Amino acid sequence: MAPYESDDTTTAGEAEEPRAGRRKAARYVVPVTVMGVAAATIGLVPALADSGDPDLPDITAAQLIEKIAQSDVERLSGTVKITTDLGLPNLGGLESGLLSGATGGGDGEGGSSADPSGRLTELASGTHTLRVAADGPDRQKLSLLENAAEYSLIHNGKDVWGYDSASNEVYHATVDEADAKERSAQQPPATPKDFAEEALKAVDDTTSVKVDGTAQVAGRDAYRLVVEPKQSGSTVGAVSIAVDGETGMPLKFTLTPSSGGSAVVDVGFTKVSFDRPDPSTFEFTPPKGAKVTEDAEQDRGHGDFGGKPQRGPKSEEDLGKGFDGLRMLGEGWNTVAAFDTGAGAGLPTEEVGGDLGGFLGSLGDQVKGDFGKGTVFSTRLVNALVTEDGKVYVGTVTKDALVKAAEAGK
Repeated sequence: MAPYESDDTTTAGEAEEPRAGRRKAARYVVPVTVMGVAAATIGLVPALADSGDPDLPDITAAQLIEKIAQSDVERLSGTVKITTDLGLPNLGGLESGLLSGATGGGDGEGGSSADPSGRLTELASGTHTLRVAADGPDRQKLSLLENAAEYSLIHNGKDVWGYDSASNEVYHATVDEADAKERSAQQPPATPKDFAEEALKAVDDTTSVKVDGTAQVAGRDAYRLVVEPKQSGSTVGAVSIAVDGETGMPLKFTLTPSSGGSAVVDVGFTKVSFDRPDPSTFEFTPPKGAKVTEDAEQDRGHGDFGGKPQRGPKSEEDLGKGFDGLRMLGEGWNTVAAFDTGAGAGLPTEEVGGDLGGFLGSLGDQVKGDFGKGTVFSTRLVNALVTEDGKVYVGTVTKDALVKAAEAGK
C-alpha cells in the first residue's frame, strides 16, 4: 500500500483535548523522560523491517490515534531491542554514572547489584536486548541479556524480585494493591505504548500528524504514524510510531533528531506474541547461596516495579516543585522550561572554580546574551543553559533557540 496522509493534520482536539498547561508540560516531560529511559524502561524496541509494505485498510491519523487509545493488550511475550544515542560523552563511564546517580541507582556501599533502580539505567546508552513478558497488571518480567550473564526483574503479585546472575545477588520488595494503582497512574513512559501516549498528549496546532504508509515489525502488519513539529528551532525531527494493525498496540517508537543521523531512541519488538505466557515465567526462588537484599525503603523509586515510586511530574506545578518559580517560555515544540536553582553564583567559572570550573566548561559551550553569561550543555535531543546567576533553561530546542528564550524570559 502506498504511503498516504490523513485528510487533515490531526490536532489534540480530534483525539483527546488536554488542557493547554498539560500540553506544554507534556512536551517538556516527554523528551526529558527519554533521557531517563534507562532508569524507567521495561521498554519494547525494534526497527521497522524492510520486508515490504503490508496491505492494510486505509485509516486516518485521528482513527489511528483512537485505535491506540482503545488498545487493551495485557498479555504478551517477546524480544525487544533498544538503542539509545543521546550523544553524551562517555568519559570513562561518566554518562552511565551521571544517569545512575541522578536516579538514585548504582550498587555502591550497602546496595545490591540486583536493585533495579541502578541496573535499568544501563539502558540509557548503547544497544541492549531484552526479553519481556506480561500477564495483566500483576505479572511482568523483564530480562536484560548480557555477555554470559543475565539480569531479570520480576513482578508477581505482591512480590518484586531482581536477580543478577553475574554476582548471584537478589533484590526483593513487596507492593500492595494501592502501590500498584499508584504506579500505574504516575509512572513515566516505559513501553512504546507509554511513549506514544505521552507524545500524542503534546499534539496541538504546532504539530503535523500523519499516517505514512505501513511496515512490518516482528512479523506483524503495522501502520506508521509520524508526528513532526511544524516549527523550526526544535531538536526533535520526527517521532515515528509503528502501530499493530490488529490490536492497536504500538510495537515500535523511534525519535529522530532534527540534526539528522541515527535515532536518539529506537525501541521495538523483534519477536512478539500476544498469547498468555506460561505462569511459570513469573515464578522465582532465590538460587542457593545467593545474597538476598530486602528493600524496606518503600518510598524509593524502582522503575516500573519495586516500592512506591518517585514518578515523573504530571503538570507544570509538579515540575516546579523544589525550584524557584518554574516558568514555561515559548510555545509548541519550542517550549523551554526556566527555573532558578537558588545557587546564586551558578556554576563555577574557570577563574573561580579552578579545575572544576575548567572541566565543567569543557563539557559545554560558553554563551553571552542579555541574560549575562552562561554555559550550554548539549545532547542530541535536550539542551540546557545554566547562567552565572544560577538560572537554568531547558528544552528540546537548538542552542540558538535556547539563548533567545533565555533573553526573552530573563
